[in-house]
Amino acid sequence: QVQLVESGGGLVQAGGSLRLSCAASGRTDSTYAMGWFRQAPGKEREFVARIKWSTGNTRYVDSVKGRFTISRDNAKNTVYLQMNSLKPEDTANYYCAADQSFNPSMATMIGGYDYWGQGTQVTVSS
Repeated sequence: QVQLVESGGGLVQAGGSLRLSCAASGRTDSTYAMGWFRQAPGKEREFVARIKWSTGNTRYVDSVKGRFTISRDNAKNTVYLQMNSLKPEDTANYYCAADQSFNPSMATMIGGYDYWGQGTQVTVSS
């Protein structure tokens, strides 16, 4: 079992920045990759970013490229999402997730992840 706890959400004006954190605990040694997803009211949960734990290789959805950066601290078992130049359309509940089943072909899909956090709310005002 792996437990994931997100933090760092909040209310920010458009153009501002936030850094989300996701602390992992439990059996983290089997983690292949970590991802961030988001879900806005009335919409489906969507992929945002992913990082391979061993190499740090990253992947992003097109809408956040150049604005968001995913990173990890292996020693702290923590993954981060630095969000810059935030837009009102970035408003959502943000979730981190862990892939322990080696699902690179499902990197952008909800089914490609085995464990999920409870989410942290990000609200961007215009």
